[in-house]
Amino acid sequence: MDKFMDSPWFLRLIALFLAVTLFFSVKSEDQSSRNTANDIFALIQDVPVEVYYDTENLVVTGVPEKVNMTIEGPANIVQTTKVLKDFTLKLDLQHLTLGEHTVRIQAENLSDKLDVRLEPATVHVNIEEKVTQSFRIDPEMNTKLLAEGYELKNIEVQPASINVTGAKSIVEAISFVKVSVTGDNDLNKSFEQKARVRVLDRDLNKLSVSLDPEEVTVKVDIGEYSRDVPMKLIRKGKPADDITVESVTMEDKVVRVYGTKNAVDAITEIPVEVDLSKVNKSGKIDVDIKKPDNISKVTPNKVKVQVKVAGESLKPDENAESTEQLEPVTGGTEEPDIENTKPVPIPQVTQQFTDIPISIRGLDSIYTASIKQPLNGMVSLQVTGNKSDIEQMKQTDIAIYIDASQVNTEGELTVPLLVEVPKEISWKLAVRNATIDVQLIETKSKA
Repeated sequence: MDKFMDSPWFLRLIALFLAVTLFFSVKSEDQSSRNTANDIFALIQDVPVEVYYDTENLVVTGVPEKVNMTIEGPANIVQTTKVLKDFTLKLDLQHLTLGEHTVRIQAENLSDKLDVRLEPATVHVNIEEKVTQSFRIDPEMNTKLLAEGYELKNIEVQPASINVTGAKSIVEAISFVKVSVTGDNDLNKSFEQKARVRVLDRDLNKLSVSLDPEEVTVKVDIGEYSRDVPMKLIRKGKPADDITVESVTMEDKVVRVYGTKNAVDAITEIPVEVDLSKVNKSGKIDVDIKKPDNISKVTPNKVKVQVKVAGESLKPDENAESTEQLEPVTGGTEEPDIENTKPVPIPQVTQQFTDIPISIRGLDSIYTASIKQPLNGMVSLQVTGNKSDIEQMKQTDIAIYIDASQVNTEGELTVPLLVEVPKEISWKLAVRNATIDVQLIETKSKA
């Protein structure tokens, strides 16, 4: 035992024990002293954090906008600090490199008599290069808002694209830049509205970026549902005994029919009846086009019919049209005659329209779709027609769209492009099909 007590390790253990005892004794006295000074606690919530870095070229993510702070100390200092809030919490990142860093929040302009605790005290930040990229805006509208018998003719955004600025990794993650049209039910006329742009990743999560502009104008063109329907020429009645009708031709081949989708789609042809009993000479006559049941209107409501009577010559301008020679009609029972003649072509001119945007119509609101091909969502269209018609034609007279009303599945789909131009114009598309990527919104956990 004596030998152990004479050992240097015994003396070291005794010294350590005395030091620990002295430490707790001083701390206890200090706490007792503090308690006698009436020290108090105070919680200050939502204290803003100031961040210092190169805002022109860099983007920092991971920094909380506000933190909670607890201060402890003499009552008068605590109360003054809580009321005035003349202190600063900051993160100085000016000397850090690109990448991820763990940084402690610094408190400045606080009394050294206060104990300060921050929640959180340190933050994990990511410093990235700032980039700006232009994106085309895809407008969308729930077609269920439309009144019965009406359809979305066109929807366009002004401006058509925006500049997105943010961290490089976030900008590269952008999959959709969308603007949604809202409104009351039973919409039956065109309108325009201001709307905010949404930037989303492939999972439809909203991304934190700066937009220029943040708000755009959406123009919605709504019209009554319609489509072109071929006309069928039907002869009725008997001409006079001294009249022989050699040919009957129509100037137009199709008519535009308006109404509900079910009613319009059920019509395959529109009959045009020509009463031969009233024909006594060659020439052009106006024939009324009867509106079918459940159809709101037909345009035009009249069609010019050229009748040629045997033994008579047509006027020079009327001879410009060739007619199919039909079996002479001198009497007998009524027989329908389907018109299938074509006029001699008038000199035509051709013009090219480029960068025409493709719109998506009729997509169910549970889906979202983006155009993958063509890459920029635009195509070129070659139009041909009479010189006067082509010279007056503008790009706004053209609508190129995808009918997505039958889409009921996700994934990439190849769909035909549809074209709407004035009926007297013929056209040729640079590409016939487009590829769209369809995603089901309801299955996403975030929006």
